[in-house]
Parts: sequence; C-alpha cells; structure tokens
Amino acid sequence: MHEWAIAEAILTSATQIAEQEKLKEVTEITIKGGELQQVEPPILRFVLSQMKSDIFKNAKFHILKAKPTLKGRVCGPTWQFNLKKLDKTTAEATHFVPEVAHTYIKYPQVEDAIGNTAKLLNTTVGKKIQQIADSVILAKKRDP
Repeated sequence: MHEWAIAEAILTSATQIAEQEKLKEVTEITIKGGELQQVEPPILRFVLSQMKSDIFKNAKFHILKAKPTLKGRVCGPTWQFNLKKLDKTTAEATHFVPEVAHTYIKYPQVEDAIGNTAKLLNTTVGKKIQQIADSVILAKKRDP
C-alpha cells in the first residue's frame, strides 16, 4: 500500500509550500498522478484524511489521473502508455516500482517484431528450429 508513502510526500510538500506562503489554512489540494503509479484514489483520499494536520483540516483533495507518454531511449519515439495492455506480473512490478517500468514495457513496434517472430515459429521452418532447440535442451539434460 504505497498510498501511505505518497500521501506523506504530498502533505510534506504542501506543508512546506503553505509555510513559505505563510498560509494559515489550505482548503484545496489537486493531485495529478500518472497511471504508472497505479494509485487507488479512494485509498489515497482516506490516507490523506488520516494523516492531515490542522492546516489541512478542511482541505478537499482532488485526485486526477494523468495518462503517461513514454519515450524510447534509443531512437526517441513516443507513445501513450496503456496499463490494460500489461500482463498481471508486469502491472504488479510497475505498481511497486514505477521507476523501472522501462525494463518491462517495450516500444509497441518492438512488440510487433516479437509477434512476427512468434508467427515465424508457427511456420514449417520455425517448427524445425524449435525441434532442434528442444533436442539440444534434452541432450543437455541427459549430460551428467
């Protein structure tokens, strides 16, 4: 439940700004979080209500989701991230450590190339390559 850590960071930042601006009360905070963070707004709202200090006692928290745009590191293409396209394991990994999403999420054209490779494996040549690979693996298992 990383919402606790996120809420703490939000309130710490908001408190610092309120002190700099010499505010006596903060009545509204708008939070915009990326989809990669996979924050559950009701949970975050609850956590904020439990952690808030007196300066935020009447504050309303508006939580908005931002659609992240990802950028390829090598050739620089950009694309819209879509959480629904991730398998459960990848979604879970990026939920806990979104900073490493780049190790799990590939540029869509790379995914297309992988799909084309899978199509090749369904051809006669691809099946022969797979049989050879299976034979090598089986032979290695037999070696003491």
